[in-house]
Amino acid sequence: MTGDNLTTQEREGGTVFAPKFDALGLLTAVIIDDSDGKVLVVAHMNTQALEATIETGKVHFWSRSRASLWMKGETSGNVLNVAQIMVDCDQDALVIRAIPAGPTCHTGAQSCFYRLLDTESGSPVLKQV
Repeated sequence: MTGDNLTTQEREGGTVFAPKFDALGLLTAVIIDDSDGKVLVVAHMNTQALEATIETGKVHFWSRSRASLWMKGETSGNVLNVAQIMVDCDQDALVIRAIPAGPTCHTGAQSCFYRLLDTESGSPVLKQV
């Protein structure tokens, strides 16, 4: 999975999958629920996480805080089964449509995005969605 020799035209319009990792060796992965399109989680993948995701059909991430590979749901059982992987134009971000086997967030919420930033009262406050 390397595309160092690709032109911009080849990277953006060709058929070669050549993910473009950042200086830390990561790319952003936005995971959405395949059934309704709601954002479940945003995390990072390195080469190892991306390869494991493609190979197993279960979403894997690179934990920056633990500096380790992890599969979503490896302890809870709430895995994210890959339905489709979409790649952005310059191949530095992914949108993965997934079928969740339970809540996605470690808090027990269906999505990690369960609060809304409300600014109408003057000071920003978080409200449950």
